[in-house]
Amino acid sequence: MARARPLAEVYRRFGEIDAAGTLYERVAVALGGSDEVMRALGAAPARTRRPALVLAALHDLALAGQAPDLAAAHATGDGDAAARAAVDTVLRCTGPVLALTARRRLRLRPDETGHAAVLYPAIAEAAHRLGAAAVGLVGLGCSAGLDLVVDRVGIGYGDGRTLGDPSSPVRTTCSIVGGRAVPARAVPGVVARIGVDRDPLDVTDPDDVRWLRACLPPDRPERAARLDAELALAAQTPPLLLRGDPVDLLPAAVDRVPADALPVVLSTWALSRLPVPRRALLLRHLEEAAAGRAVAWVSAEGVGVAPGVPTLGDRPASGHSIIGLVVADRSAPRGEALGRCWSRGRLLSWLA
Repeated sequence: MARARPLAEVYRRFGEIDAAGTLYERVAVALGGSDEVMRALGAAPARTRRPALVLAALHDLALAGQAPDLAAAHATGDGDAAARAAVDTVLRCTGPVLALTARRRLRLRPDETGHAAVLYPAIAEAAHRLGAAAVGLVGLGCSAGLDLVVDRVGIGYGDGRTLGDPSSPVRTTCSIVGGRAVPARAVPGVVARIGVDRDPLDVTDPDDVRWLRACLPPDRPERAARLDAELALAAQTPPLLLRGDPVDLLPAAVDRVPADALPVVLSTWALSRLPVPRRALLLRHLEEAAAGRAVAWVSAEGVGVAPGVPTLGDRPASGHSIIGLVVADRSAPRGEALGRCWSRGRLLSWLA
């Protein structure tokens, strides 16, 4: 139990602090208060027993029909019943729970189409500057590739301007900071959607879709409904998925874009997980990919995270991100900061 006592404290703190006021507060505290559960989870590797990951695995089993009592408690929002059912499920299905946590990564931001408000005008800007009549989108660290349907999302800005598809079932809004409106240019036709990730999720695979849903708390039906709409939209034009290191596979992914289209590489809050030398290598691979054609890279990353993108004098970890555009056209990549954004693209200050 020497190993289980600190783990019990981790679960208690997760419930009382991270999940405070939600259904998961009672569930996490109950799991941490069960010596049997802590012994069962304590024997697993540290990465596989984190509270948020275990809760997602339990939710997955409930959605799959393997934990009916837990599913019923989730449906009614009964915290006490959910806590009892979660403890019972861990003890009854320890193997399946740990198999899921060993195989899966927690997907913390499955509402990726919310990024469309910052990506759409930046992609349109890249296409305009390079005279492209068509683009191919290449998402780095794409997860389920929901950013790759940016052209099919309806986007409303706080100044009344709209972009994207006005008839789309998926809509996002963005407040404008400062007096400059985003350009009214449209993204040209998207002829390729390619996602690169070490562990991509396929929007046409029921198990992958269920895992995405399981990563959302069960007492957030509005978020689940939005995710369902996003997944349905992405499934209409599913991306080509390349499994592997996004930096290493960048040239191969760009090669998949038809010759008559502009490859536009996308990265949204993905590079901070990479060591600085790997980020620099990404820029070199971008230059290599542009040896025979123009390539653009649109990024939304923290200040100073995306190599080649000016920081506008802002300090790292300053609470906002830089919208960057790097163009490589048979010459050294040229970077520009198109704007700043906050809250993962919910607020935007356009500068270009």
